[in-house]
Amino acid sequence: MTSQGRFLIFVYGTLKRGQPNEAQFANSNGLALFKGSGKTTEKYPLVIASQYNIPFLLFKPGSGQNIEGEVMEVDSKMLSHCDKFEGHPDLYERLETEISLVTNEKDEALPQPQNFTCWCYFLKKYQPKLLDLPYLETYRSTPELPYVQRYERDSKNGHLYKDDVYQN
Repeated sequence: MTSQGRFLIFVYGTLKRGQPNEAQFANSNGLALFKGSGKTTEKYPLVIASQYNIPFLLFKPGSGQNIEGEVMEVDSKMLSHCDKFEGHPDLYERLETEISLVTNEKDEALPQPQNFTCWCYFLKKYQPKLLDLPYLETYRSTPELPYVQRYERDSKNGHLYKDDVYQN
């Protein structure tokens, strides 16, 4: 938590700027300020899985890559919104992880990386077969692997991906 009662979160997937769910950081959901870009100091597997091409950050420290993403400063209302959006704690789990910030809020390179502890959403209970997928360093929705928005998913089948990726 920052000194102003705000929280730092690290986003690596569809919540990043220019990605399909960046609108979740709209003011009506609470306060969200872009603080800069960085990487996890620990390596993790970042994979794209399910029929909806969803990025999943698997909780397997030391495996995978240092994940590129963005640091956002949020208030408690936005943190609560993000928890709900990410399905915390039922699907993703919000855990603290160390991030090395390399650019500032103006996207200017920092003279020296700065390390911060940020909240990050991990998939802890995943099917082992996800570890066989290619590991990414950075995520972008692309025409070849387009992220399928929730409203575009069949309402009856919208969460079937849980069976493909989630392990109880």
